[in-house]
Amino acid sequence: MIRLNVFVRVNETNREKAIKAAKELTACSLKEEGCIAYDTFESSTRRDVFMICETWQNAEVLAAHEKTAHFAQYVGIIQELAEMKLEKFEF
Repeated sequence: MIRLNVFVRVNETNREKAIKAAKELTACSLKEEGCIAYDTFESSTRRDVFMICETWQNAEVLAAHEKTAHFAQYVGIIQELAEMKLEKFEF
């Protein structure tokens, strides 16, 4: 399995748009084959930070996910609005 923790730092002006894009990405991604879990979490202590947590069955399904239209669309929106940092764990 592969776990991705994507930390997103966004200013107040872009916050709602970025979170909306992350939630749309979450909804679409949960329907994909090989997606074990996909969640968006808003920080309870920092309004400028939220996190997307993804768990995938294997590298092949993750690679397929990264080629989907919804991935390109919503990640593109988030990248335009915020800074992203990725942590990857394989287990």
